[in-house]
Amino acid sequence: MIPHRTSSSSADPGVAGGVRLVLRLEGLAAFFVATALYWQTGYGWGVFALGFFVPDLAIAAYLAGSRVGAIAYNCTHSFLGAVLALLASVYFTSPELFAAGLIWCAHIGFDRTLGYGLKYTTGFAHTHLGGIGRSDDSAPATASTRPTDLHA
Repeated sequence: MIPHRTSSSSADPGVAGGVRLVLRLEGLAAFFVATALYWQTGYGWGVFALGFFVPDLAIAAYLAGSRVGAIAYNCTHSFLGAVLALLASVYFTSPELFAAGLIWCAHIGFDRTLGYGLKYTTGFAHTHLGGIGRSDDSAPATASTRPTDLHA
């Protein structure tokens, strides 16, 4: 389930303006809440620091192409997996899995705060939050550049 553009336009299909700001602030909130909850677990900050960057290992999948890279990146940067890990930790009474889920949520929140969103297959810099490194975040996506197909 990877969205792709229906146009070859160079405009990014991501959100812009106030909506983009709200989504980035939500990421910041997720980062702070997950980090605060992790602090309450009593696990060390060394574990947090090491685990924090584990989801970014998926970037290596881009060596196999943009499509494979986007799928791998999105699997490790969607809150769905992190929340499932948290739910599984409750079901299996696993404090370790709970801590891992919190670290995962913190990582995703941090990335979203920086504007790194879920990737489109058109390239690493094309995200649901807009282009990475784009100098003008004020221009909203046009109808011809919005993703219309959510299937691979």
